[in-house]
Amino acid sequence: MITTSRLKQIVSGFSKKKIAAVGDFIADEYIYGNTSRVSREAPVLILKFDQRDVFPGGCGNACFNLHALGSRAIPFGVIGKDTPGKRLLKLLESNDINTDGMIEDLSRMTTRKARILAGSQHTTKQQVIRIDYETEKDINEKVEKKLIRSLEKIIPNIDALLVSDYGLGTITDGVREFINFAAEKKKIIVTVDSRFSLHKFTNVTALTPNESEASEASGTEIGDDTKSLLESGSKLMKKTDADSLLITRGRKGMSLFKKDGSVFDIPVYGTDEIADVTGAGDTVISTFTLALTCEASFEEAMLLADLAGGIVVMKRGTATVSADELIEAVDDTDRRPVIRCLKKK
Repeated sequence: MITTSRLKQIVSGFSKKKIAAVGDFIADEYIYGNTSRVSREAPVLILKFDQRDVFPGGCGNACFNLHALGSRAIPFGVIGKDTPGKRLLKLLESNDINTDGMIEDLSRMTTRKARILAGSQHTTKQQVIRIDYETEKDINEKVEKKLIRSLEKIIPNIDALLVSDYGLGTITDGVREFINFAAEKKKIIVTVDSRFSLHKFTNVTALTPNESEASEASGTEIGDDTKSLLESGSKLMKKTDADSLLITRGRKGMSLFKKDGSVFDIPVYGTDEIADVTGAGDTVISTFTLALTCEASFEEAMLLADLAGGIVVMKRGTATVSADELIEAVDDTDRRPVIRCLKKK
C-alpha cells in the first residue's frame, strides 16, 4: 500500500540527489501580441507587439524541473554560439545550474521554437503559429567525443542519468551506445525520453514515451482498448529489455509496464481542463527519475509523476513543478488518483 508519509519521504529526499541530463536543448520563445486590426496586405490579423519571454525547452526544461524539485541538475548538451544559445546558458546559470557540461559549437545553431500568441489586451493570449529553427544533422565527431568524455567523468558522481532525445542531433549513435553501456552496467539509474529512437535504447531503468511514441516504436497502434495497450507495451519491453516502461496517455493517465510482466494504470490527476501540455513529458521524467533515486518503487514513482504532470499542464507555457506543490498534491488524498492493476506478473 502506498501511504502519504511514504510519498512525502520520497519527495524530501530529492534535495540530496545529483542528476545529469543529456540531450537536445531548445530555446522556447513566446512572443505575445495584441490584436489590432486586419492587414490591408493580406487577410491576416496585425498584432501589436506586447512582450517576449524565453524559457529552456527540451533537456533544458528537464533541468529546470529537476532544479525546481530540489535536486542538483547537471546539464550536458550542444548549443550554437549564438544569441539563443547565450540566453539558454544565462537562464540555466541564473538558477544556479552549472553549465560546464554544455558545449558551444560554431557549426550549429541553437534550436529555437518561436510561438506567436495573440489576443486582446484583456483576454488570455492563444497560440496562433509556431516557427521552428532547427539543425537536422547530427553533432560532428569531435563534439560527440567531447560530450561522451564529459559523461564518462560525471557518471561515478551522480545518482541518475536522464536522457532527453528530441531527435535534433545530440544523441548520436555513439552517444546512445555509451548510454546503453552505462545502463547495462546497472551502476546508476538511466531514464530515457526519446521522440524517434525509443526502441534503440536498451537495458535502461525506464523509458517514458507518450502514447504516439510508444505506438511508433513498438509497431502497434495504441487505441482506446486495453488489448492494444498491452500488446504495444509488451513488444517495446521485449525490444529494449528495459526495467520499466511508463507510457503517458494524456487525459487517459499513465500506464506502467514492469519487467516481471505486471502492468499498472493510473488516471490523470486534476481536472480535464488542461491549459498547456508544453513540456509536460519533461516534468514526468524528472519526477519519475528523482523518485527512483530515492528508492521508490516503480508504482510510487508513477504516482508522483502523475501528480506532477497533472499540476504542470494547468500552467501556461514551458513550466515546472516545485517540491512544495508536489507535497501539496500528495496531501490531497481526496483527489489523489488510485493505481489499478491491468495485468498481474
